[in-house]
Amino acid sequence: MKKSEIVFTVTLDENNLPDKIDWHASDANEQSTSKAVMIALWDAKENNTLRIDLWTKDMIIDEMKQFYHQSLLSMADTFERATGEVEASKEMRSFAQHFAEKLKLIEKNHS
Repeated sequence: MKKSEIVFTVTLDENNLPDKIDWHASDANEQSTSKAVMIALWDAKENNTLRIDLWTKDMIIDEMKQFYHQSLLSMADTFERATGEVEASKEMRSFAQHFAEKLKLIEKNHS
């Protein structure tokens, strides 16, 4: 059986706040540094979601807003592929649009 790893290395400052987030994927031989990571895991035993949300102290608020907006859109795409729930996915994208408008990431849609 083939195995693949994604490894995150978090460097903390003297106050234990994330200073740097490095990651690499064994399959892609890719390595990068990022300012934020959101990991959601499904715990089949407990039937609930476990989450790890980390961001570095130099991630500015505008970047965080974009990160969340893009994550919402990505979740809608993944949900549609995984479940075939087209209408629910459209609702999620609609919310992401509203979210981005409220945060002034995009101009309000006047349709």
